[in-house]
Amino acid sequence: MKLKGSTWFLLLLASSLGGWVYFYEIKATEKISQIEAKQQQIFQFTESEIQKITIAKSDHTLEFVRMGDKNQPWQMKQPEDVPASDATISFLLDLIANGKSDRSLTIPLADLSKYGLDKSATKITIELKNKKIHEIILGNANLNDRSVYAQVTSANNTKTTTAQETSVMLVPKNWHYAVDRDLSEWKQTP
Repeated sequence: MKLKGSTWFLLLLASSLGGWVYFYEIKATEKISQIEAKQQQIFQFTESEIQKITIAKSDHTLEFVRMGDKNQPWQMKQPEDVPASDATISFLLDLIANGKSDRSLTIPLADLSKYGLDKSATKITIELKNKKIHEIILGNANLNDRSVYAQVTSANNTKTTTAQETSVMLVPKNWHYAVDRDLSEWKQTP
């Protein structure tokens, strides 16, 4: 069976259009979603780059340092010098390295206390192996009690702040669960 020239032309046109749709529509959509996912990520570093974590609360400060030992990778340095709990530190490290934000908003600096981002807020300071410092300040839960207001600063000073306004993110409530623990939960049990 022989196909006419017009049939070959239509087959070629249909396959060309199919290829165009695949490369320009499907691939472009994948790239856009990857870019959006990266933009929602709170910090742009990996778990292995983290060298030191300090959690400053209104009543006490906790400090943890990576030791480089496979058996005991993290050591609590403050308030006691004891091995840190692997499970508790792993949960916090995962949030830091892989945590995402649903959205961000710009608020007046005078309203920071309304969001719980004043002096009584929990401040997590992360020091990387390259000595760059990143911080996240955790505030109050939002109205539906699923997210927490947070203010993020990094070594590149990506926190958007003007003389009268600042940028605030909504992060999962897991951040509060990760840091609001008894001192005994931070220590490695023998």
